[in-house]
Amino acid sequence: MERIRVIHDTIGHTLTIWLGESSQEYVSTLTDDEILVMKDREGQILGFEVLHYHPGSSDLGLSVETIIHPPAAD
Repeated sequence: MERIRVIHDTIGHTLTIWLGESSQEYVSTLTDDEILVMKDREGQILGFEVLHYHPGSSDLGLSVETIIHPPAAD
């Protein structure tokens, strides 16, 4: 995984997180928690979208935590 894209749509009230290339999306399914899960043809998860997303406080904005792990040794 080279990059993660986080898209907060303040008008549509969604939060979309892409873990892969959005152009490779083949199918998406809606969970009972109103989260769309996007997958490629092989069934690998490319991303997910949280519907009806509202941040806890408009003053705080969107907080993203990044954890970087070194590549595994061969």
